[in-house]
Amino acid sequence: MNTQTISPHNLLKRYEFILNSMSEGVYGLDAEGLASFVNPAAESLTGWLGSELIGKNIHEFHHHSHADGSHYPKCDCPIYQCLQDGKTRHKENEVFWCKDGSSFAVEYSATPILENNKVCGAVVVFKNISERIKTQNSLKTALTEIRFLKETLQAQNHYLQEEIDASYQSEIIGQSDATQHLLGQISVAAPTSANILITGESGTGKELVARAVHQQSTRNGQTLVKLNCGAIPEGLVDSELFGHEKGAFTGAIQKRIGRFELAHKGTLFLDEVSELPMDAQVKLLRVLQEQEFERVGGSRTIKVDVRIIAASNRNLEKAVEEGTFRMDLYYRLKVFPLTVAPLRERKNDIPLLVHAFAKKACQALNKPFTSLETKSLKWMSQYHWPGNIRELQNWIEHHAILHQKGPFRVTPMDVFLSSPSHHFGENNVLSSTPSTLAQAEMQHIQKTLAFCNGKISGKHGAAVLLDLPASTLRSKMKKLGIL
Repeated sequence: MNTQTISPHNLLKRYEFILNSMSEGVYGLDAEGLASFVNPAAESLTGWLGSELIGKNIHEFHHHSHADGSHYPKCDCPIYQCLQDGKTRHKENEVFWCKDGSSFAVEYSATPILENNKVCGAVVVFKNISERIKTQNSLKTALTEIRFLKETLQAQNHYLQEEIDASYQSEIIGQSDATQHLLGQISVAAPTSANILITGESGTGKELVARAVHQQSTRNGQTLVKLNCGAIPEGLVDSELFGHEKGAFTGAIQKRIGRFELAHKGTLFLDEVSELPMDAQVKLLRVLQEQEFERVGGSRTIKVDVRIIAASNRNLEKAVEEGTFRMDLYYRLKVFPLTVAPLRERKNDIPLLVHAFAKKACQALNKPFTSLETKSLKWMSQYHWPGNIRELQNWIEHHAILHQKGPFRVTPMDVFLSSPSHHFGENNVLSSTPSTLAQAEMQHIQKTLAFCNGKISGKHGAAVLLDLPASTLRSKMKKLGIL
């Protein structure tokens, strides 16, 4: 029907019928900003009846404050601004207040009514978007959790891959009394939930012992998470152990899970635990006692079930006496101590170790391996091996590169020949050969490390005696095959 044939009265009634049928709330305002029309949906959404609002400033009823309760002046209200300048306004993520004092998230538009280019009123259309915001927040939370779980899985996969990469040496090799005693102690302690403290010189295989304990425990289906306490900058220790929330400190651009959280239901291996600063020792002790912690910058308490295996090449009892390690933490870690003997005290293990290392190295290089040269085994069994198993393995891998065919031969390093009385018995007289600069440097570093009981950084570390930054010393050691 053509609207031109409808009387103004009937046309107004039709428009009113349409507005009353809308699911969105509708307010009509006159030129003064007072309510002239309120549809049923608006009454239902706010609880204010039309009879209570007609002729009133509706801002004072439903739009007087922000979501946090702070005052919202009428002069700043977009609804009333459109009456001033004749421009349509559209807003969302604000709130309208109900008669009962509650509020709801709202999306609204305020459209001016023009007559002869003059603003004579406005129409306000609004709807409750609380469910939409709730859904959006739920999606954001879900996406955050998915991202967090993804990072957790990636971190766990990293540790699992490390375990796979190290699986070839997961078996402790040896037939000496010291090794057999150690294996017996591991089999006794592993099935329990007791914390374990592994002590021994650098390079003796303390991490291998930790792996053996984990693999023989009831937690072997979960992750073995490792943390080298001596390799973490002091300001980041808490973040590494307990994780941090986004914005917890400069550079914390996203939430990060710590090693304790990663090790939940599994095992956390704290290598060089003596290098932890005192404040971190206090926090570690609390976690061991309470089995709970908070992320850096967070307030939520996270409960964990973690078994601790700690290792140190320092004398922790002496560190306790010197005041650099907490006594209560020492005894909390030392529920079941394991001591790994240096290689010089288990010479009977050397032939088995050499055979295993040589065979594995040749396989990795796709070279033949048949047997070991007897002469090589003889001098290796007589050598002192200050770097212990790590030094032995590195030297075997060096000769695997040189190996071509026949029995696997390992020649003494020139540095050994330059000072035979230091590493060999008095009856083993070898010709003295000048060493290279690199070899002399390696020997000097090894002697310094032995003097410092394997400690690299810190007050009593080798880096201080050598007058080198700890990072530079580690780099040299890695280059020379010591680390």
